[in-house]
Amino acid sequence: MDRIRDLASKKAAVIFTKSTCCMCHSIKALFYELGASPAVHDIDDDPEMELALRSGLGCTPTVPAVFIGGQFVGSAKDIISLHLDGSLKQSLIHAKAIWF
Repeated sequence: MDRIRDLASKKAAVIFTKSTCCMCHSIKALFYELGASPAVHDIDDDPEMELALRSGLGCTPTVPAVFIGGQFVGSAKDIISLHLDGSLKQSLIHAKAIWF
């Protein structure tokens, strides 16, 4: 868990992904479309990190796991909900992941 929190705190927007996850690709594309350039950590070959995401944060499914401003925001469903109500962009601006 400490490793995840350390990685999540190093950049304004951080996404933990797997290469085979279509929702991970969609969430990354959404962030890029909004003008953010998130740190992307692929956990394909890191079962310990996947276990930490599942047990430490309760991520089910484990990816995508999104952090903004060092805080866990949620999975794809949570990010899409925030985007639809307009608060995702505001969160990214507040965390200085995007500038206007």
